[in-house]
Amino acid sequence: MIDMTISAFYQIFGQVVLVAGILLLILLSVTLILGRMLIEKDRLVFPKLLLFTMDVFYGLFKKFAENVGVDAKIVDNIGVEVRNKVNEKDFNKINPNDTILVLPHCLRNTECEAKLDASGLVCENCNRCVIGVLKNKGEEMGYKVFIIPGSTFLTKIVEQNRFKAVIGVACFQDLNLAMMKLSNFSCQGVPLLRDGCVNTKVDTRAVLEKMGVKLKEAKKLAPKSSCSQDPDKRGYF
Repeated sequence: MIDMTISAFYQIFGQVVLVAGILLLILLSVTLILGRMLIEKDRLVFPKLLLFTMDVFYGLFKKFAENVGVDAKIVDNIGVEVRNKVNEKDFNKINPNDTILVLPHCLRNTECEAKLDASGLVCENCNRCVIGVLKNKGEEMGYKVFIIPGSTFLTKIVEQNRFKAVIGVACFQDLNLAMMKLSNFSCQGVPLLRDGCVNTKVDTRAVLEKMGVKLKEAKKLAPKSSCSQDPDKRGYF
C-alpha cells in the first residue's frame, strides 16, 4: 500500500515537473518573440510579462536563447529596450536636477589623465573624448554626472545621493543588470556601440537626446567620432 502511494506520488510529481517545464519553455519562447518584435518593429506588447521573464529567469533565458541559435546578447538588448519604453513617460516628467548621468570610464582616451576619487573619475575637460562633451552639457542642464569604472561605484552613488531618475551608458549586459537593480528609479539606458575595456564607442547624439537636448543642437554637439580620439586631435566642433 505504501509502495503504491509513493509510486503514485512520484508519477504525479513527474507530470507536474513536465508540465511546468513545458510552460516555462512556452513563456521563454513568447518572451523572445515579443522582445524581437520590440527591437525590430518598435512594438511593445505585454511589458509586464517581458520584465517578469527578464528578472526572474535571466540566466535561464540566456541559455535558452543560445540553445535556439540566437545570440544571448539579445536578452540584455530586450531588457534595456523594454525598460526604456516602460520608464519613458515618467522619466520625461522628472527635472534634470533630480537625475544623474552615469558614464563608463572606458569611453575615455587611452592617455586620459583624470584622477579617481570616491565617486569615480574626475574629468579634466581635456577634450580628448566624448565624456567631456556629455559632462559639460549635462552639468549645464542640471544633471549630476558620474564617470565610473565599475558597479561598486554605482552602489556608492545610490547610497550617497538623492535622485529620482538615471541616464546610464554601458554595454548591453551591464546596462540591463544596472537598470534591473535601479528599478525603483525611472531609468533610461543608451548601450555602447562598441564595448570592451578601452576605446569604446557610444552614439553621443542618442545620449544627448535622452538628456533632453533638441535634435538640432545634439547634432552640433556630437563629435564626428563617438569614441576616444588621438591626443593631437582634440577639436570636436
